[in-house]
Amino acid sequence: MAQEDYYKTLNIPKEADAKQIKEAFRELAFKYHPDRNEGNPKATDEMKRINEAYAVLSNSKKRREYDSIRQQFGDSAHNRFRTNYSNQDIFRGSDINHIFEEMAKAFGVRGGDEIFKEFYGTEYQKFEFKRPGFFMKGFIFTGVWGKGKKQPTLFTAFRNINRFANLLADKIGGNSKPINGSDMDDTIHLRPEEAKNGGPFPYLFRKKRKKLVVKIPAGIREGQRIRLTGMGEEGKGGGRSGDLYLRVKIGRSLVQKTFRLVGQLFQ
Repeated sequence: MAQEDYYKTLNIPKEADAKQIKEAFRELAFKYHPDRNEGNPKATDEMKRINEAYAVLSNSKKRREYDSIRQQFGDSAHNRFRTNYSNQDIFRGSDINHIFEEMAKAFGVRGGDEIFKEFYGTEYQKFEFKRPGFFMKGFIFTGVWGKGKKQPTLFTAFRNINRFANLLADKIGGNSKPINGSDMDDTIHLRPEEAKNGGPFPYLFRKKRKKLVVKIPAGIREGQRIRLTGMGEEGKGGGRSGDLYLRVKIGRSLVQKTFRLVGQLFQ
């Protein structure tokens, strides 16, 4: 592609504001619209050039980057800019299709989707995704760009779009995928006779402020763990709750410790 200057393509000064950029594009788009230039291949090439120029200059971020490259490299700015931007990047977020639709309603010419299909062939694909209470549509470009880097294949692109649409629909519809709760850990203190004999044991789970009755197996040893199913962190979106693991700590009772401490004081 020959070296270009986006400002010259739209015939606007570098200081042009957003309104001037849009007005210049509308005038040129109407002038070079393929429906008004049948049998004129040069009009098609010109239309593609002004589409690209408008998509870049109407986006403040892309325009700043282009201006920076233009200032550094002058006439070679366009090629350097396109090294980092694919057609998908160029037209992403642009209101160019909206402008074409306005022209279609006002003058009866074809809209943006048909124009882009004619210009870019199978490289340009439109998609729509429908679910109850949710609708999304857009477009993707496929092909090779910038230093031999490849954009995703059409299959990969549509697969990623489908994943994104499903996720977005779930968020909008309030339908999130089930998330299981995490397991939790705590310590349970037993007296030697309780560990030896086993049986039901009252236990206060402080993290949840719950009083539980734990079944202690007879002969349980220090360091062993008791699993309480479903007593861990609660799940979300229908996911199961985690489990609570109690690590056994065996020691003298508080009364035994008190008598021992008093005895030591009077020795």
